[in-house]
Amino acid sequence: MGESSHNVTVVALLADPDAPTEAARRMARVLPDRLAERTGGRRFEFEVVSEPFSGGTEDLATLARRTVDRGQDEKWDVVVALTDLPLHSHGRKLVMEVSHEHRAALLSLPSLGGLRLQRKAERAVEEAVLSLAGAQGDEAGKVPHRRGLGRFTSRLAPVHPAPVGEEEPADLRYVLSGPRGYLRMLGGMVRANRPWRLVPGLSKALAAALATGAVATVNSTLWSLAAALDTTRLVIATVGSIALMIGWLIIDAHLWHRGKGDSPEARKRTTLYNTSTVLTVGIGVFVCYVGLLAVNLVWALFILNGQVFASLTRTPLHASEYWTLAWFVASVATVGGALGSGLESDEAIRAAAYSKREQERRRMAEDGADRSAT
Repeated sequence: MGESSHNVTVVALLADPDAPTEAARRMARVLPDRLAERTGGRRFEFEVVSEPFSGGTEDLATLARRTVDRGQDEKWDVVVALTDLPLHSHGRKLVMEVSHEHRAALLSLPSLGGLRLQRKAERAVEEAVLSLAGAQGDEAGKVPHRRGLGRFTSRLAPVHPAPVGEEEPADLRYVLSGPRGYLRMLGGMVRANRPWRLVPGLSKALAAALATGAVATVNSTLWSLAAALDTTRLVIATVGSIALMIGWLIIDAHLWHRGKGDSPEARKRTTLYNTSTVLTVGIGVFVCYVGLLAVNLVWALFILNGQVFASLTRTPLHASEYWTLAWFVASVATVGGALGSGLESDEAIRAAAYSKREQERRRMAEDGADRSAT
């Protein structure tokens, strides 16, 4: 099915569902022309295959073998696998590994960071395809010559080549290193989780928060409290309500990852996963907070009466009073939303907080922990 003619190189992008597939489809539209320009008119034909090839494992060797086997079965000239799972190799965070012998590559999208992901992914795949397509042209019967990839990241990026064992199918491997590499992977993991999806995913919590805000806005006791609060206390209320919401969601939906093993590598990986969870939920909750603030401000502008407000608080109702009240009520409403999130199922919260691959990875880890306990 994937065999090419003598003048066309068939490149398969084997992508996990969701974000990797979306990225692969955009690549398939722009890379053929760019590759043709860089190779003097050589034709490249891209096929996007969306399937959960990383299902059931995050073991690098297993994923590499699946990629190679799939490419050989379909007889593609080049196969590049894209996953939104964070992968590790000998304790280091994997960016990409390449096998010229099998004309296959595996790219972990979170390793590219949270900014300009599509452009970085296109550059990485472009360089990999150029290198692997060159291996295709080596003489039959000879082991393809190892070709390094061109610069697919900026000079300041914490991406470096890593040693590859003689028995491993790959002959090139790139990893992240240092604190900047950690932050880059963390940003990519948070982006892969798409924290903005948490907002529509918590419909019951949002309903509780909106109802709390609507009632609180017309409560005269809160008018007096808001008028007496200074900026410092409002900031403390904001931070406290957001922290409460984050903690409640993580604890109630069992989002905290309990790693297996006591090795330093296992502890570092567990810390990475839990940090990405806190940031993902935190960004989602912050977006919810800003939305509540905007809704409360509009509601206050519509419903409040200046004479009634002034008679009860002894403070004229000006723009600063509207803003202070809406700000304080947003914090109160966020606490109400935290309580309302208890009505959401654990599955609904996890679906809102994590990518499909991350949900699967966590289910697999929990199943393994349950089997170990029994």
